[in-house]
Amino acid sequence: MSQPPSGNGSGHPGNPGVAGAGFPDLPEATVARLPEYLRALNHLAEVGDGTVSSEALAAVAGVNSAKLRKDLSHLGSYGTRGVGYDVALLIGQIEHVLGLTQRRGVALVGVGNLGHALAGYAGFASRGFRIAALFDADAARVGEKINGLTVRHIEDLAEVAAQESIAIGVIATPAAAAQQVADQLVRAGVTSILNFAPCVLAVPDGVDVRKVDLAIELQILSFHEHRKSALTALPAAGAGLTALRGGLTTTRQKAVGT
Repeated sequence: MSQPPSGNGSGHPGNPGVAGAGFPDLPEATVARLPEYLRALNHLAEVGDGTVSSEALAAVAGVNSAKLRKDLSHLGSYGTRGVGYDVALLIGQIEHVLGLTQRRGVALVGVGNLGHALAGYAGFASRGFRIAALFDADAARVGEKINGLTVRHIEDLAEVAAQESIAIGVIATPAAAAQQVADQLVRAGVTSILNFAPCVLAVPDGVDVRKVDLAIELQILSFHEHRKSALTALPAAGAGLTALRGGLTTTRQKAVGT
């Protein structure tokens, strides 16, 4: 992981850098796009690119270049005319703002099929997170080892959360158990939750919840497939309508003897 930038973080005096006294007040939409920029920048760094233009970075990240420049301006980063952005510096800025330099501890609750896959995913470590603890309410799963971690009983959550300085909880349980798990995470001092269960959680003020519902994502993709099919069918439908109108016109002409 890159070290947080020093000074104002931009190389331009007077800019509101991320390492200064004031933490940048970022729009939620900008926060949601920063991980995409970081992914693109890490790819550029891996292939040896030291600088990148806003247009090239936007293309790799899949966003509009004007939107990208506005997002990065919130970090105090404006690039250099004719050169672009320093890749390593920008990685450091974004990692700092996203809090990825601290390697936050994550507790995963629910080690069924989805939870098991998440626990075994090696990509978390390279993105600034460490899966620090695994929990389940099923006694048959307690004691199982996954990716070097032993599954603990959910009753041990509060104790382990304190020991491991858990910052984020991931819920991968059935929907019926998710609210109870969320309550236990909150009581253990966890204030950020990623919820994979297909339900809406009720949490106190100050607790942030991000919901990932795979069925909803598939339904959205289904809409796009449906729309593409409808658009593809339009020319044929339009041609049929034109032929029908032509036939009606001919019939009318014959009727009046023209």
